[in-house]
Amino acid sequence: MTETARLSLPLVQAAQAQKHVTVNEALARLDGLVQLRIVSLDLTAPPTPVDGAVYAVPAGASGDWFGQDGALALAIGGGWEFVTPESGWTATLIADGRQVQWSGTTWETVPLAQSTSGASAGFEILSFEHDVAAGASDITAISIPANAMVFAVSARVTSTITGSLSNWQMGTGGASDRFGSGLGPGMGSFANGVLSQPLTYYSDTPLVLTAEGGTFDGGGQLSIAIHYMRFALPEV
Repeated sequence: MTETARLSLPLVQAAQAQKHVTVNEALARLDGLVQLRIVSLDLTAPPTPVDGAVYAVPAGASGDWFGQDGALALAIGGGWEFVTPESGWTATLIADGRQVQWSGTTWETVPLAQSTSGASAGFEILSFEHDVAAGASDITAISIPANAMVFAVSARVTSTITGSLSNWQMGTGGASDRFGSGLGPGMGSFANGVLSQPLTYYSDTPLVLTAEGGTFDGGGQLSIAIHYMRFALPEV
């Protein structure tokens, strides 16, 4: 036996010379895999390796990651080592702080509850940046996902919204103020659109921003977060 069964850590062999090399390699792997933190789930071109960084290799990766679809790429000693995750491994996704879990084929947000059949319920937050377009109203390119049970939509003005408006609203088509009205256009202003009861959207639904007392002139940016639950069916 030359390596451990679960993490593929190299084992020191009887009468082996340079034992420290094997031990150091095992420690480097442990350092990357214990309290696992993944930099990215979808980067296909390998970056310059920085020791300690871990990436999940997606399908179609190139360069040094070619042919390693689904593996974890560990930056060790200025290069890459690859480990195949097992179903149930969990990690923190550094980009947004989510806890993700390897299903055997993909990394998914860790559910709040899951049955033996694979049915699950999970809380998710979809966050994105939005540049405000000119006009009386503006529709976001990112939508509330289909079959999402929405609890709130929050937003913060990260660059002052300009135009002749005095305030603005945030909602959806037919309910322009559902997530807030009388919202300030100045940088740092915010909306905390908590619903009195969850609302389910059965198709992809964009958010609508509406100017009050005037129009947008194309200046300004928002950081928006959609807070919702998703429900997964039993597996086939």
